[in-house]
Amino acid sequence: MAEQLETGTKAPDFESVDQNGNPVKLSDYDGKVRVVYFYPRDNTPGCTKEACNFRDNYEEYEKNGIKVFGISVDSEKSHKNFADKYELNFTLVADKSKEISEKYGVLGVSSARRVTYLIDREGTIAHVYPKVSPKEHATEVLKKIEELGL
Repeated sequence: MAEQLETGTKAPDFESVDQNGNPVKLSDYDGKVRVVYFYPRDNTPGCTKEACNFRDNYEEYEKNGIKVFGISVDSEKSHKNFADKYELNFTLVADKSKEISEKYGVLGVSSARRVTYLIDREGTIAHVYPKVSPKEHATEVLKKIEELGL
């Protein structure tokens, strides 16, 4: 199992599909600050709180040109249901093969662990959140982006 990535490391590129079946590639957003947050499962209490916190703060991310990716090992269909049910307004990436979770060192026994990576415009990991409090996480990340001057 791969080690969790550290600050200063180049973020591994990934390619998959989003909740609408559209192709998603991290490197397509080079030049932008990116938030890549891993979560265990769609429609579970903690994951729903975290996703809704990103949804509620998404306007602030968008206004600052920041791209948010939520990633779990759930399928595109599961992501679609989750996004529709909670009116999620950001990209959910399907990692059914668990390849992305493995690359980022967040793969647990059967799902991704709750870890967030803040990636700068050059594709370097600027900050890692190894432990996440789902309820306020999106706000916490926005504060860190401001603090780091990203």
